[in-house]
Amino acid sequence: MYPRLVIDLPKLKSNLDAVAKITKEEGGCSLMIVTKGLCADPEMAKLVATHPAVDYVADSRVKNIKTYADIVRENGKKTTLLRIPMHDEVADVAKYVDLSFNSELSTIKMLNEEAKKLGVVHNILLMIDLGDLREGIFYQNEDVIFETVEEILKLENIKLHGIGVNLTCYGAIIPKNDNLSLLTDIAAKIEAKFDIKLEMVSGGNSSSIYLVGKGELPKGINNLRLGESFLLGNDTAYGAKLPGTTSDALVLEAQIVELKEKPSLPIGEVGKDAFGQVPVYEDRGIIKRAIIAVGKQDVDIDSMEPMDEKVDVLGGSSDHIILDVTKSDTEYKVGDVVRFTLGYGGMLKTATSAYVERGYIK
Repeated sequence: MYPRLVIDLPKLKSNLDAVAKITKEEGGCSLMIVTKGLCADPEMAKLVATHPAVDYVADSRVKNIKTYADIVRENGKKTTLLRIPMHDEVADVAKYVDLSFNSELSTIKMLNEEAKKLGVVHNILLMIDLGDLREGIFYQNEDVIFETVEEILKLENIKLHGIGVNLTCYGAIIPKNDNLSLLTDIAAKIEAKFDIKLEMVSGGNSSSIYLVGKGELPKGINNLRLGESFLLGNDTAYGAKLPGTTSDALVLEAQIVELKEKPSLPIGEVGKDAFGQVPVYEDRGIIKRAIIAVGKQDVDIDSMEPMDEKVDVLGGSSDHIILDVTKSDTEYKVGDVVRFTLGYGGMLKTATSAYVERGYIK
């Protein structure tokens, strides 16, 4: 059935091998693989959980982690929650998550109480904001950082596993040696002030991996969190393809439901479309227009690329995408399938849609 997201598991395995080599062999870091890009797909999660190079399996949603916590733990790895926990989910976090990212002392104290009920010690990574302005204690507020660490160390069922940073995702701030060195400096100050050893100093996500190849990852960063680089083969700082990876491990397939020659310009006064935007059209004359049965409800049309290089995406509505197939060497007909590679937004939305089937190459 279509539309369908085809997941090539051997290619994902090859991507995982490649990023593991960069991260662990060349960078000397532990490897945290992020599963949220494919909405914790069970086949992908099994691949990650059983891969010998993976140390942590992470997601932003506790609901996703619950689906694979057992297999991750059975294979000697740790489950990790990336998004700061909500107060109303701390019980599940304490039960299913081995390491959670935190920045609020009130939440950490609630996790301590839930961990106490379960008779476990819950590990946390204290997030530091280096300027991307998403989560974390702002790096210039060292007094607040030290006060928070002091309070955490008083909690019997919480262990301060380390500190971490997120860059690029909100403020689009690119990780560099100079800003990540601020994180390693803070880690050293915490260790000296409290006479402790932090097991993890997590230097970011797929936007940080390029620093390994340039030899610019600061000494002291010992963990990277990789999602897009594993799934799509991208360094997300500059969009470069990582050595040994492929971008077509995930392919969206959609079926043509209408194929007709029509003008390229709509006729009449142009107003707002269904999403409140005023579209702009290019005059291509009379063209062969194919409609595929997938739309903005299922995929980010700006984040999908036809594998037929002579096909153009013209636009779409909630349930339809319109293609220009005029110049294609393929004589498309109604019922034919058109294939697309996906960017991050396209992958995320397609994997989340209940209307997109899954297929696997094993």
